[in-house]
Amino acid sequence: MRLAAIVLLAFAAPTLAQTANSSPAGLWQTFDDDTHAPKALVEIVERAGKLSGRIVKLFPAPGEDADPRCTRCAGARHDQRVVGMTILWNFRRDGDRWDGGEVLDPESGDVYRAILHPRDGGKMLDVHGYIGIPLLGRSQIWTRLDD
Repeated sequence: MRLAAIVLLAFAAPTLAQTANSSPAGLWQTFDDDTHAPKALVEIVERAGKLSGRIVKLFPAPGEDADPRCTRCAGARHDQRVVGMTILWNFRRDGDRWDGGEVLDPESGDVYRAILHPRDGGKMLDVHGYIGIPLLGRSQIWTRLDD
């Protein structure tokens, strides 16, 4: 009986670890769509079953503002510092993805519906923003930094 429990645990442990890492909570590296250079670090946290994420560091290109403000944002975010700004909010787990939330593009000030889908055992995060239906959107792949 004990041997069977040990064998079962040995096979279940990798699956349990993968499930724990499939949450997007953690620190993520984002990349510029055109140059593929590092763009920002985003910290995603889970509170009361919902995910939110904020920019904790930027990697400005030469000549870019090192401490930009969201001049194109509307409402309370208008002219706020980008570092420290919440750019993801209200995501809830839906199977193997997180849905129902929104993402802000601080460069344009636009807010999109979005889906977060962990990949590669939680090492990568597919962030798919869209207007209307998910088919009409685009994705970015972020890389986990806090393994």
